[in-house]
Formats: sequence, structure tokens, C-alpha cells
Amino acid sequence: MNNNNKKNTFWLIATLSFLNIIAWIVVYNLSRQNLLEVSFFDVGQGDSIFIETPKGYQILIDGGPSLAVLEKLGNEMPFWDRKIDMIILTHPEHDHIFGLLEVLKKYKVDFILWTGVLRDTAEYEEWKRLIGSGMSNVKVVKAGQRIITPKTIINILYPFEDLEGKIVKNTNNTSIVSRLVFGNTSFIFTGDAYKSVEREIANGELYVESDILKIGHHGSKTSTSKELLEEVKPEIAVISVGKLNKYGHPHFEVLEALDKYDIRVLRTDQYGDIKIVSDGKKLTIHIK
Repeated sequence: MNNNNKKNTFWLIATLSFLNIIAWIVVYNLSRQNLLEVSFFDVGQGDSIFIETPKGYQILIDGGPSLAVLEKLGNEMPFWDRKIDMIILTHPEHDHIFGLLEVLKKYKVDFILWTGVLRDTAEYEEWKRLIGSGMSNVKVVKAGQRIITPKTIINILYPFEDLEGKIVKNTNNTSIVSRLVFGNTSFIFTGDAYKSVEREIANGELYVESDILKIGHHGSKTSTSKELLEEVKPEIAVISVGKLNKYGHPHFEVLEALDKYDIRVLRTDQYGDIKIVSDGKKLTIHIK
């Protein structure tokens, strides 16, 4: 084969590969158009939730206790996509913050939301270093604020006060609690907030009734108050929990409460990754 033929073959292959990628992008975008996808990643004894809005806006809530989140993101995001629009750290405990450290190193992140609460750990110091490197817009949030994207709204339900720079004995109770709304469907994400916080939210002025409730603190008996269940009235509860964890989560009291209110339970230790898709009117559950 002469040089001209080699060049022609090279450019033909390059062009076909480029066209294949373009076609893949078009198919990928069309397949998700007008759908909200919420994936509760199976990251063991921790939380990590990936949201993709109908317009392709990507939000990652927490990163779990390991690097498993990187593989999960690779499965959900197309191979060329190395950008996440927003990361939300509910609170700086190991089982929520650790995976985010590596995500921040490997992905471009446009916005970061957290509470700014203080924590004396090496992971916290690394988090502060990474978010302070100028790579993202960093915002401290509290109840009453809203995150508006095309077709979706996230309402911040908790914390009620500005926690930036504050030392708090129990950082679980500083968790960002939020409500995601798309059309007539909605989700509540609770972090690891305890019953005392749940009662404050349930008795507050912000609307909380939702289809999906992410159960607090991995199904610990410290969370999932009857007050919250009665106000949220969820059809489905998702529990992010590790297999055979040393804490005995989810606690039987929590499972009994959910059964009492006739709430369907989906657990990551039983099903693996749990994806819930909304078209704005109805929900579809995708589990292994």
C-alpha cells in the first residue's frame, strides 16, 4: 500500500470513528430527553446519589466511603464526559465525603454546595484544600434556598441556620436535607439527620410531601421518625446500606415503621444500584 492509500485509509477510519461518536452522542441524548434519573449508588455503608435532569444537568450528592463512586459514575456518564455540574456534600463524615475527594481530582466540577461546618479530620482538610483551589464556585447553603435548573427544582429544607465555620458536636445533625421536584414527582434526600431534625422539618413551614424518601443514616434507629413519615407520605423508601454491616442497619424498628405505613422499601445491600426514572408524571424503578 502506497503512502497516499495509507493516508486515505487513515482519514476514512478517523472520519468513521468521529461520525460513530457523534451518532452515539445523539442517541445518548435522545434516550434521556425529558426524563429525570436518580441513581442511588451501591457504595457499601455510605451514601452517594447521582442525579441527571431532563436537560442533562448532573448533580452528585455525597461520594460514599470508598472509591466505588468512580466506577459508578463511569457506568452512568458517557466516556467523553468529565464534568459534573454540581456536587452536594450533605455533611463531612467519612461515609459521605471520602469518595468525593477523588471525584474532585478527576472531574471538573462547576458548583459545590455544603454547610461549611468544621470537622477535625484529614479528609476534611483535604476537602477544604480541594474546594479552595479555585476549581469551582463554592456555596454554603441553608433552608429556604432553591437550586433551579431547567425543569427541576431542589429546595433546601435543612439546616435552618448558617453553619459556616461552626463546631458542632454531631455533624450528622448538620446534614443538608433537600427535596427534588420534577413535574408531579418528588424526592427527599436526608443525609444522616436524626429524628430530632426530622421532627423540626416535619413541623416546619416548607412543603415536604414526596414520592421517594431516602431513609436517614442508613436505616439506623436514630432516624426515620413517624412525624417525618406522616408528613412526607412516601410511596417508596430507599435505604443506602452496606451488606452485613457491623451496625446492624437497617434497624428492625425502621423496617417495622415503614411496613406500618405501607411504604415499599428498596435497599442497596439487596439490589445494588437503584435507579428511579421520572417522566414528570410517573416513576419507573430500575434494579438488578
